[in-house]
Amino acid sequence: MLKNKVFKSALIVLALLSFHPQVSSALALITGLLFSLVLGNPYLDSTRKLAPKLLAWSVIGLGAGMNLKVVFQVGMAGIGYTVIGIFLTLLLGWILGKWIQTGRDSTILISVGTAICGGSAIAAVASVIQAKSQDVSLSLVVVFFLNASALILFPWLGHHFHLSQTQFGLFSALAIHDTSSVVGSAAQFGTQALEVATTVKLTRALWIIPVALSFALIQKREGKTQGNTQFKKPWFILGFLATAAIVTFIPEIKDYSLWINHSAKRLLVVTLFLIGTNCPRSAVKDVGVKPLILGIALWMIVSTSTLGAIKLGWIG
Repeated sequence: MLKNKVFKSALIVLALLSFHPQVSSALALITGLLFSLVLGNPYLDSTRKLAPKLLAWSVIGLGAGMNLKVVFQVGMAGIGYTVIGIFLTLLLGWILGKWIQTGRDSTILISVGTAICGGSAIAAVASVIQAKSQDVSLSLVVVFFLNASALILFPWLGHHFHLSQTQFGLFSALAIHDTSSVVGSAAQFGTQALEVATTVKLTRALWIIPVALSFALIQKREGKTQGNTQFKKPWFILGFLATAAIVTFIPEIKDYSLWINHSAKRLLVVTLFLIGTNCPRSAVKDVGVKPLILGIALWMIVSTSTLGAIKLGWIG
């Protein structure tokens, strides 16, 4: 009991420290990860439920720093390479899965997580294909570690290859799995990069619905569906658009919108800390080599090809 109280106190203190302006997204995530791996998280169920809710509200709040006209302009401009990118990633994931010989469900989940938006896409499609809990956990752990790596690696890559704010926003939105890591990475690079990355990533996240429905039809054709299947819809996207619309068309609330946007950015850092605490030591031990190889190989191909396309001017 005393040990749990100590852990709870430490968890609360570290979460509150994440609100400090000097605490970056990467530092918060790494701190949360170390906290979980070294000390353990006795409130894992609670933090796993809390993190997605905080992430949703963070994204909604970030809409206060956006202009709806720019949101739609960037979103419409990115539809073409978004569709092509998702299709090619899923196809490549299927080919690599066959070659590496990962299980069917693990291959599907890691591929959709890479193609669309990480954990959210995995959770949505997992319920549709009725994946085993072990396959879901393995896929989430693989994507989690790649997201953590992206938060540290991508800003460095952006500066190393002299990417502009817009280019880096596109790069992070198209090559990083989860929305949280996309936003966290872009926030380190600059305000314009954050705006572009958030818009493109949320547009990309909308494809959870048609992709999940497609897998539901495949399941039905193969006769593998048992009972009703459901998938989680990213309703926070509507909140993001609504907030951006209010700020765009009611300029009188500009002062309030700046405060909301700043608060949302700090809340995102706290969320990343909690996401870090959601990786237990047991999950690290359970990660299979083949799913990890698939996740890393697929991510490296997607990242390098995306970066190359941006530098060559094919995307942007």
